[in-house]
Amino acid sequence: MPLTDRIVFDEDAARAEAEAAGHALTTAETSFEAERAIARRLGGRVEGARALFGFWTPDLLDQRVPSGDIFLEILSPVEQLDLTRAHQTVRFERAWVPVIREEAHCFTAVTGMRAGSRETIGDFYALAWRDAEDQWHRILDPLAMSLPFGALAPAELYDTDAMQAGRGDAAYFEALRGDAPHKFGPPGNILQIHVPTATAGGTLASLTRHYQRLAERVARDLPLEPADQLFLGYDAVQLLPVEPTTVYEKGPDFWQEQAGDSDAVEVSLLRPDTTNWGYDIVIAGMSTVNPVLLESGRPDELIDLIAALHSFPNKPKKLILDVVFGHSDNQGLDALNSHFFAGPNMYGQNLDYQNPAVRAILLEMQRRKVDFGADGVRVDGAQDFKWWDSAAQVLRHDDDFLQEMADTEQQVAGTRYRPWFIFEDGRPWPDEDWELSSDYRAVIETQRDDDVFQWGPLTFAHNTPFLYTFWLSKFWRIREMLDVGANWISGTSNHDTLRRGTQVNPKLNVNTRLGRTRMEILDKAYDNPAVHVLTYVALPGVPMDFLNAMARASWGFIRNQDDRYGVKVVAEEAISLKWQVDEYSYSVPANFRRLKELGFETRADLARFMEFLPALVEVTEYDLEEIARLLSRAEPPLAGPDFTVVNLKRIARAWMDDMHDYCNVSNSLPSLDGEQAAFCLATRNFRRARPWLRDNYGPRDHFDHLRPIKGRTVFASLRHGPDGEQVFSVAHMEGKPTEEIDPLTLPVPGIEGTGWRLALRTPSIGGEYIGGPITLHDSMALVYTRAPR
Repeated sequence: MPLTDRIVFDEDAARAEAEAAGHALTTAETSFEAERAIARRLGGRVEGARALFGFWTPDLLDQRVPSGDIFLEILSPVEQLDLTRAHQTVRFERAWVPVIREEAHCFTAVTGMRAGSRETIGDFYALAWRDAEDQWHRILDPLAMSLPFGALAPAELYDTDAMQAGRGDAAYFEALRGDAPHKFGPPGNILQIHVPTATAGGTLASLTRHYQRLAERVARDLPLEPADQLFLGYDAVQLLPVEPTTVYEKGPDFWQEQAGDSDAVEVSLLRPDTTNWGYDIVIAGMSTVNPVLLESGRPDELIDLIAALHSFPNKPKKLILDVVFGHSDNQGLDALNSHFFAGPNMYGQNLDYQNPAVRAILLEMQRRKVDFGADGVRVDGAQDFKWWDSAAQVLRHDDDFLQEMADTEQQVAGTRYRPWFIFEDGRPWPDEDWELSSDYRAVIETQRDDDVFQWGPLTFAHNTPFLYTFWLSKFWRIREMLDVGANWISGTSNHDTLRRGTQVNPKLNVNTRLGRTRMEILDKAYDNPAVHVLTYVALPGVPMDFLNAMARASWGFIRNQDDRYGVKVVAEEAISLKWQVDEYSYSVPANFRRLKELGFETRADLARFMEFLPALVEVTEYDLEEIARLLSRAEPPLAGPDFTVVNLKRIARAWMDDMHDYCNVSNSLPSLDGEQAAFCLATRNFRRARPWLRDNYGPRDHFDHLRPIKGRTVFASLRHGPDGEQVFSVAHMEGKPTEEIDPLTLPVPGIEGTGWRLALRTPSIGGEYIGGPITLHDSMALVYTRAPR
């Protein structure tokens, strides 16, 4: 049946939607409450045989576009559409449906429209309007639930009720159902994962299969290899952002329309294949899943992963989503109307949090996203949620909005709940004195709930445990953690600190005791057994590890969409070549194949180019023409292609794509140290068995470094559990070896007497040590327990 015969405008239903919006605008106590009610009706949704649509369109009011020139555009594929194909050209039938306007909102309703599901691909849609010159313009749906071709293309109508009905963890949520919304609390620890580099497949589906395989092996009590142990012992998994990110700044577009008319259009479709670390978002599409992460193109894959975690044997694992609402990339200007934005910032665009409609839509995006079934939410860059107080002429933090985020109620499988919240907030960052003046308590102390968390000082930003004196220089921060760290995320490895580690000049005072090469030093600094003891045994809070760090895989600022500044970004990241890539790694045929094809056949070839590039970016003030000219005149000539602006951009793209492949954890699994993996798992399980270790230090607890220092930093900690158990740890963090010492005779108040049992020893100590005198070297640690007396 032709699309125009299949689609029927349901004027009564459309008018009812508009009237409901008008009623909210008239009767709500505030304009914000009115917009929150309206936001629930925005986007495309399926109700039985009917599809309902709502758009916030203040730009149409600005331009005085008459109602008769505004339509819902429906696009239905005529040929078979395969979302797993790299490229295809598909003809779409097109239908136009009238809308009903209510102030700055447009609503419509139709029957006969196909909704997408796990098994089928639905019809696509956008709002369209015609100007006085008969030119058509599209308004995309920022609250879409399926965007197979990214946030800058028409959306697919998706049956989210059917998606929810098919979830495999309904029993998990049903068990939490009560008269009041269930409130999730903090897990014991967290594994942070970047989906594209977590498995060889690089998708949510491949990660789900990995956890399903692990679950089967655990349930059958089968032997666990180091690659298995790497993922186990965690109560929660936190995904780096899974929202749609930017597209290629200079093409190709994933949705490219060829010839067409009012009834049909031919579209060249590319499967989204961008490389990104997840934080270059455009705000539009935040309710759904980045199609790059979807093996099948179906957002159900996120629910499948969550269900696999919730169904894990022995103890369900929680899922934490990382959301980015503090800014938009400049490409957001192409996806959203101008009323969303409050002006440019260092990341792209500030959002207008004081606009009631913007505020409501952002919260509705969050609600729909978390309704995939997340137990927790981590809010990126909470210090960036700001608004300009024109009366006082000051920029204020929007803590009320952060509270509204934490108060948002979810509903999954009939169970109402509120997720656990983590805020990354380093205010007064980015002030120059932020490292000294931030107390990492700004959100904790303003939120109503007592289980709100922030990233702690050892987790936030500039974290360089591979430099000498790091641990002693951070001792004042560690002392803070003992007193107020219960509601902090702790640990030294995460997506940001590991990346920043590769931005440090290797000529600084590097701790050479950590390894023979820079790669070994960096790997051990972020996967250090003594640091794991400090994090999991000595310090309060909720420990978090980053998968790439635990696997000793590489990591960096990965994004290949930036045409304008891509060369500059690579120049800034070039130093990571010194930290993360050696001659052997570069020589492996599968590694850096794009750069090799461009003429950088050896690491030395690339390293020499990378020495020139940052310097030229700086001295020319990023003049690409001049950079290309100067590179071409180098003596002796540099390896690589002819240096033109076009080829510089090709090199930048190749670097990002090659580094993305190089960072995949699957590359590191064969070389995992079995003893190290087993020790880390044992340390995690030690903490999980003692949830009281999350609490702040009490009056009988003790933490200090051994004195005199004598060229080394050794921490000693004594903690007391509620049942009377004592946990004592000694960790050599850096520096020269100790003289021979007996840890249980150190001058630590409270360890006197007998009854101590050695519970954990770092791998380099060796299994033959059971107690007594020992010489501790860098990265060695011991953990003892004593039962209640």
